[in-house]
Amino acid sequence: MRAAVLGRPIAHSLSPVIHNAGYAAAGLDGWSYTRIECGAQELPALVAGLGPEWAGLSVTMPGKEAALAVADRASPVATAVGAANTLVRRPDGSWYADNTDVSGMVTVLTSTGVPAGAAVTVLGAGGTARAALAAAGGLGVTTVTVVARRPAAVAQLRPVAAAVGVDLVPVAWADAAAYLRADLVVSTVPKGVADPLADGVDWGPSTVFFDALYDPWPTPLAASALAAGRQVLSGLDLLLAQAVGQFTQFTGVPAPVEAMRAALAAARR
Repeated sequence: MRAAVLGRPIAHSLSPVIHNAGYAAAGLDGWSYTRIECGAQELPALVAGLGPEWAGLSVTMPGKEAALAVADRASPVATAVGAANTLVRRPDGSWYADNTDVSGMVTVLTSTGVPAGAAVTVLGAGGTARAALAAAGGLGVTTVTVVARRPAAVAQLRPVAAAVGVDLVPVAWADAAAYLRADLVVSTVPKGVADPLADGVDWGPSTVFFDALYDPWPTPLAASALAAGRQVLSGLDLLLAQAVGQFTQFTGVPAPVEAMRAALAAARR
């Protein structure tokens, strides 16, 4: 059986390390997981051409909305978020879309101990920000401040926020520094975008910082939070958590989490 991660660029992805280690630990001989360079426009044709040996696909940027559109059925969370990072082949040959970014982010953020009434700031308004909103809703957070460069992107987040029961408060990027004192700060922006914010940032006394990036690491903002003694989580934590959900859906067996975690850690040494 085969599985793969689709995206562009994709050469940097560590998903094959995690999934293949899981197959080996679970005794799934004959299973393999690879990378496929694929943009959003090519995704429908690629998926349509896959044979019955394909059990599932992980989808990263920029194809998450296209993955949802190509599926025959979708989970409620993928529908609410408007994006899918997981395509699962059903026995009848149809494709089922899910979003394990959300469940993975809930897992990661739950480990921080951030309370339900926490003040949450999300930097960015793209696909990962959608998952962050849904995760915040799942944790019982009712209001999320979204700091973004483009008002139009924030407007596209509003239906997602409404679907997951979160009030969205928009803030201009120029005012981002004032919102880094929140209980939880989640950065979902591309590499380099948040770097200027690290100069002289005034972290809250108990701020938890989660950066969805993991390469390079630490980012300047993460380094600032670490230097201030704050709890910091990286995109590697999310990468593992969302992969665990995909592994189980692809294979039908429990994920060997510790073996997958160890393989990821070894790959980053």
